[in-house]
Amino acid sequence: MTLTLVTGASALVTMDNADREYVDGALAFRDGVLLAVGSQAELAALRDVADTVIDARGGVITPGLVNTHHHLYQSLTRALPGAINTSLFGWLKRLYPIWARYRPEDVFAATQLGLAELALSGCTLSSDHFYIYPDGVRLEDTIAAAQGLGIRFHATRGSMSVGESAGGLPPDSVVEREDAILNDCIRVIDAFHDPADGAMVRIGVAPCSPFSVSRELMRDAALLARDKGVMLHTHLAEDADDVAFSLERFGCRPGQYAQELGWVGPDVWHAHCVQLDAAEIELFAQTRTGVAHCPCSNCRLGSGIAPVRQMLAAGVPVGLGVDGSASNDSGHLLNEARQAMLLQRVIGGAEAFDPRAALRMATRGGAELLGRQDCGVLERGRRADFVIWPVDEVATLGSWDPVAALVLAPPAGPRDVYVEGRAIVRDGELVQVPRAEVKHAARASLAYLMESA
Repeated sequence: MTLTLVTGASALVTMDNADREYVDGALAFRDGVLLAVGSQAELAALRDVADTVIDARGGVITPGLVNTHHHLYQSLTRALPGAINTSLFGWLKRLYPIWARYRPEDVFAATQLGLAELALSGCTLSSDHFYIYPDGVRLEDTIAAAQGLGIRFHATRGSMSVGESAGGLPPDSVVEREDAILNDCIRVIDAFHDPADGAMVRIGVAPCSPFSVSRELMRDAALLARDKGVMLHTHLAEDADDVAFSLERFGCRPGQYAQELGWVGPDVWHAHCVQLDAAEIELFAQTRTGVAHCPCSNCRLGSGIAPVRQMLAAGVPVGLGVDGSASNDSGHLLNEARQAMLLQRVIGGAEAFDPRAALRMATRGGAELLGRQDCGVLERGRRADFVIWPVDEVATLGSWDPVAALVLAPPAGPRDVYVEGRAIVRDGELVQVPRAEVKHAARASLAYLMESA
């Protein structure tokens, strides 16, 4: 029941409905829940009763960043020769054989590495789309990594069921039987999903993509998820090849395919959606279907520039994702917010996208996309998930607007990161798992994968 006061921030960004920002900002929390947010003067009376006082001078406080799309197992396959200069389908074909050799310890090490990178860039909540299960691998290998680091985790039970022999993209060696997929979805939801406020782990159902699962699995997955009260996630309209496959295979565009199979609604979020047309944007807006925007990955694979301004103007919920580390190849969410802003300006002009709009996508937008009304905003009653960013470092010093500077001149990393009122990063270092331990596990798995390549 200890009371903690954080005080003296150069600025505090709430992301509340009034877009309040406080100079000399302060907040107080107890048992993982925010009790008060405002200026240092407004919270001054709490100093005498606080059990702990944290000095945030020289820093900006924001809600924790939220990552809405990742494939954390890919953290051990960055900058892979043969996949560096290819578009989506060729890139996947180069990587599938390596991913097929993963063991449980490799999935754990890769997930831990990716989540550590995210935490060290200010992320407090991350989703993960995990869809390859070789050699005894299970979803809980990823969940264990998140629990060790103390980060909130929205794990999705991904799947692939249509291999090359049936006209799909992945090799037959990495696909699963559809009955086994659905049964394991039930198992992990029953074992790990927590629908309560403050939940540290939630589960989603996530067939990989329309080109790697059947129409029947897409439909059955939606029915199962809604029966269990969990969210749905997949890739959609990522690039021109993706759209061409949908037209040839299903006789319709990706948005129509999703609608026909029950894959629209406020409990659904799709990754990428680079190639959505105006009708599909309107469909997503009317149904409150969400989009995880992954600008760096879209650039890396040459997929195009997603119509984010049009989506937001229409009312489509949009959050940010870093995507897998094999296609980014980084996991720094502030850099992702910067890239999102810059790309919209490339196609729309200098006034097309404001830094604060990008920061909102990276915080509140992502939290709402993942169905979280308990975080993403700094106000009384929300969870104490927040970041203290240094704004007097070499990369940021000289910025006149410290909030805009988080996107225009992102700091290398946060000073402190709190999840549920617990520090997971302090003074730029991981708290729960030593950085050296994360690196040691990752190096061991990388050596195994390289030797067996």
